[in-house]
Amino acid sequence: MMFNMLAGFLFCLLLVVPQDTHASIGMKAPEFASAVWINSGPHSLSDLRGGVVLVEFWTFGCFNCRNVEPQVKQWHRSYADQGLVVVGVHSPEFAYEKNVEAVKKYVQERGIHYAVTIDNDFSTWNSYGNRYWPAMYLIDKHGIIRYVRVGEGGYKETEQLIRTQLAETP
Repeated sequence: MMFNMLAGFLFCLLLVVPQDTHASIGMKAPEFASAVWINSGPHSLSDLRGGVVLVEFWTFGCFNCRNVEPQVKQWHRSYADQGLVVVGVHSPEFAYEKNVEAVKKYVQERGIHYAVTIDNDFSTWNSYGNRYWPAMYLIDKHGIIRYVRVGEGGYKETEQLIRTQLAETP
């Protein structure tokens, strides 16, 4: 019985923190590689130092990404004035998702107001060693990754960690 519980815990841990990521908890977060941005000018993590950053890898054709989207938008609305910066990294799964105008249209139609960078060549994706849509990386005020979430769910846990990071002094 104890073995089954431990095995279940380890399996869940593997779902939350993938073992094959290059950018993992406790490491300095890689910079954004794209020059194409929607809803803002280009950001760099060094410019955002002192704030908490939520990096979300997504693509507009991904059903799971669409399911996560309302929660990410809510966190942006609730915590932006407290120092949370949300950056959506749009990394296309299919050729039609590489169309920047289509991404802009989706962002406008869906009311996404946070910064979105276009990662058609997967430069940012690869620097994070990311492998999943959606995936979220919570970066603290010093530029260190404090949390990784892959897939849907874990919203209460993620929000609590956002609040904890916002409350910490730089």
